[in-house]
Amino acid sequence: MGTDRLDEVLDAAYACLTRYGARRTTMDDIASAMGVSRSAVYQYVRNKDDAFRRLAGRLHEEALRRARAAAASDAPYDERLHGVLAAKLDLVLQLAGDSPHATELLDGKARLFGEICTAFTTGLRDLLTSLFTEAGTTEGVEPREAADICVAMVIGLESMPSARDLLAPATAALATGLLGAPGAPRASRTPPPTPLTPSNPRGTP
Repeated sequence: MGTDRLDEVLDAAYACLTRYGARRTTMDDIASAMGVSRSAVYQYVRNKDDAFRRLAGRLHEEALRRARAAAASDAPYDERLHGVLAAKLDLVLQLAGDSPHATELLDGKARLFGEICTAFTTGLRDLLTSLFTEAGTTEGVEPREAADICVAMVIGLESMPSARDLLAPATAALATGLLGAPGAPRASRTPPPTPLTPSNPRGTP
């Protein structure tokens, strides 16, 4: 199966979704958006439900890939936390900005997309948990609890009109309250050298 051609099918499915919604879109609509016959579309997807599931999977995986890159960077922990949360928020705002119909792809209760949305949220929580485990959390807060708080915060922002503007201060507040050292860079794997002192002129351990 040609990956480029499949991407064209999914792009066409997205264009139709933004205009008609998942229920009203037909395979003929997708074929027309591509400028090909309906039988040509069937070479890449089984039906429109398959097209929309693949589309939702692609969008969520792209967002998770951005979150993984942010979590794995060498930036300070608070910046990495912001990057992970921004990946989720940007996905939601992108779809909502394109069309109210596009947000159907985010419906965790929908038959077509529920499993994909759940897997995405689980992946995001796992990334955040690993980040908090590495950075350390304030006393009384477990890494998984810190991750859940962050996910709940970004979900709450998604419906706010100035969500993007609020993400930075909200993340900074969470980092201050949850991270052991918010602005600390990734911990070095090499132990620091032993300092020279009058009683240890060679700097030996």
